[in-house]
Amino acid sequence: MSIIIAVAALGGLTLLLAVMLIVANKKLFVYEDPRIDKVEDMLPHANCGACGFPGCKPFAEALVHGKALPGKCTVSTDQGRQAIANFLGVDMGSEEKKVARLACAGGTNVAINRAQYVGVNSCQAAALVSGGGKGCFWGCLGHGDCEVVCDFDAITMNEHGLPMVDQDKCTACGDCVEACPKDLFSLQPISHHLWVACKNLEHGEAVLEDCQVGCTACGKCAMDAPGDLITMKNNLPVVNYSENHNTQVPIQRCPTGAIVWLDDSGIVIKGKESKKIIRKGSRSMGSS
Repeated sequence: MSIIIAVAALGGLTLLLAVMLIVANKKLFVYEDPRIDKVEDMLPHANCGACGFPGCKPFAEALVHGKALPGKCTVSTDQGRQAIANFLGVDMGSEEKKVARLACAGGTNVAINRAQYVGVNSCQAAALVSGGGKGCFWGCLGHGDCEVVCDFDAITMNEHGLPMVDQDKCTACGDCVEACPKDLFSLQPISHHLWVACKNLEHGEAVLEDCQVGCTACGKCAMDAPGDLITMKNNLPVVNYSENHNTQVPIQRCPTGAIVWLDDSGIVIKGKESKKIIRKGSRSMGSS
C-alpha cells in the first residue's frame, strides 16, 4: 500500500508540474518575429555600434519593428541596405558616414619629447608617467593603443608615430575614442572637411618649441572665416559645423597648418602660408 501511495503521489506531483510548465509557457511566451533573424543575416555582422545600437541583432529588431531604417547601417553597402529595405517594404533612408579623426599632427618629425618613457608600450601606461614625456602635454604619445583596439584594421601607425585612419575601413565604432588617454579621437561626419588637428591649449610662438605644427592661437583662421564659422575658445579654433563650412578660406593663412582641409579621401591639405615640413627623421630637443 505504501508503494502505491508513493507512486500515486509522485505521479500527481509530476502531473501538477507539467500543467504548471504548460501554463507558464503560454503566459510567459514572447513572440519573436521570424523576420528578425533574416534581417540579421542580411547585415554585415560587424557589431560595431555605428548605427546607434549595441549590435546587429538589436538593430535588426529595431528595423523589423519600424524603429530604424536600413540606411543607419553605414558599414553595409548600398546594395545590402536596399535589399533589407526591399525585404521589409520600407524606405532605405540615409545616414551620413562618420569616421574617427585625430586632433593632432605632432609626429616625431615635428614634435619633441622632453623625457624618455621606458615601460609598457602603451599610451595608457605612458600617460600615467608625467603625461607620457611629450613636450606638448596634449599631443599623441604614439604607442598605438588605437591601432590595437581597432578590430577593422582601419588604423595604422605611420613612420612618425601618428595613427592614420582609413576612411573606407572605419566603421565609427568608437573604440579608438575610448582607448586614447589624451582624448584626441572623435567621430566626425565625412562632410566635416575643415579640421583642427591640434588640442594644445597654450598660445604664442613658444608652442613651436614643442611642436612645429601646433596652434599658436594667432586667430587668423577665425578672422578670415565667413560669419561665425570659427571662434577661438581656450586658445583653439572651434568650427561651427552648423554654418556653411564648405570653404578652404580659413586654412590659407594658418602659419603652422594646425587647421587643415580634408578631402573626400581623407588627404590633408594645408593653407598656402603654412610652413612646409621637410624633416623625415625624429626632431630632437633644441632643433628648430
